[in-house]
Amino acid sequence: MQYWLFKTEPDAFSIEDLASKPNQTEHWDGIRNYQARNFLRDEVKVGDKVFIYHSSCKDVGIAGVAEVVKAGYVDHTQFDPDSKYFDPKSSPDKPRWYMVDVKHQHTFKRVLSLKTIKQMGDIQDIGLVKKGHRLSIMPVTEKEWHSLYEAAK
Repeated sequence: MQYWLFKTEPDAFSIEDLASKPNQTEHWDGIRNYQARNFLRDEVKVGDKVFIYHSSCKDVGIAGVAEVVKAGYVDHTQFDPDSKYFDPKSSPDKPRWYMVDVKHQHTFKRVLSLKTIKQMGDIQDIGLVKKGHRLSIMPVTEKEWHSLYEAAK
């Protein structure tokens, strides 16, 4: 099992939105960064744990936990001209973008803020706290996962 952090803007899709979906499950679409795509396509697996991180909002930080229930598959939104994620350079025979399905596990009582995370002494290597690291999908070490989870609950 691996650990991940998935960023989302809560006004577009929040941890509460995930919790309200049928079976509390939804596909994680719209990733349009090649490194993040490679994680989804090649490394994120069923059973992996995911922190859901709210960004570009008042309470920036880790809002809860999900689990991957379907490994990487082709993101169909890239082929839909009416989708904001449409990619005219992508085709069904040569797709560029992938997604996974995640299932809600837990919403924290309060968001674990980025400010708090940056002050945690044992959280120094995660891309989230490094300058210039803005990936929407990023790996989290097991040690970081446990530290962050304990701080959030």
